[in-house]
Amino acid sequence: MSRAVSGLLRASHPEPAVAVTVATALLAWGVGHRLPGVVVVSVTVAATQLAVGWTNDWLDAGRDQVTGRDDKPIPAGTVSRRAVGVAGLVAALATPLIAAPTGGWATLCITTALVSALLYNWPLKSTPVSVVPYAVSFGALPAFIVLALPGHPVPPAWLVGAGALLGAGAHFANVLPDLADDARTGVRGLPHRLGAAGSRLAAAALLFTATVVLVFGPPGPPSWAGLAAVAATAVVLPTGWYAARRATRSGGRPVAIFRAVLLVAVIDVVLLVSSGRVG
Repeated sequence: MSRAVSGLLRASHPEPAVAVTVATALLAWGVGHRLPGVVVVSVTVAATQLAVGWTNDWLDAGRDQVTGRDDKPIPAGTVSRRAVGVAGLVAALATPLIAAPTGGWATLCITTALVSALLYNWPLKSTPVSVVPYAVSFGALPAFIVLALPGHPVPPAWLVGAGALLGAGAHFANVLPDLADDARTGVRGLPHRLGAAGSRLAAAALLFTATVVLVFGPPGPPSWAGLAAVAATAVVLPTGWYAARRATRSGGRPVAIFRAVLLVAVIDVVLLVSSGRVG
């Protein structure tokens, strides 16, 4: 693999991109998609993730240079800013084309999710409403998966709400490791205005609420697996919050809460897939 290709892959934010794509595939299977549907839905979402990741690094290249982020490929010189920008544009334009076989409403839904995410990258990242694009995009994701089913059923409100809560919680957790660097370059989104402690609390509360909605939202009594998921979330999130707080005090990057978010997201997807309920 060439140095430029490796840098381009790293600029796509591969960890969250892979996590969201895998979660999409599992959820698509869980709600009833056959293999071709799972593939189309997953590739579509992968394209949105690439578009958002590349656009983010293209826009942030100047800030990353100022803050000495040599761990990122553009300031490190492993890939050009132009190449990352072009890749992001191509992925964004390809998204509705890839989604077309899922139907008009599903295509509109995933395109809305993509546009919302791109609006976060610019200009909403530095505003008090920075959490809104995360809520919209993550709420639209499960809606897209359900709308892409044969017959295009209406997505249940509890599923869309849980996705929006997960996205909002992920926003607060995702920003935590970069609060100090963001402050140096003038980024002032909602997490920056709440501060590290407020953002950790917001992330934990939103993600725990998302788990509760997934367990108690579907018709019928909650399963034992669902109740166990609530209990696990109640342990994982405070543990990640505490570890992130200790890292901040010692001068490190508080990535523990972000990893806790990914773990809770996996718990929620496994919970949903195992229940198989979307009505």
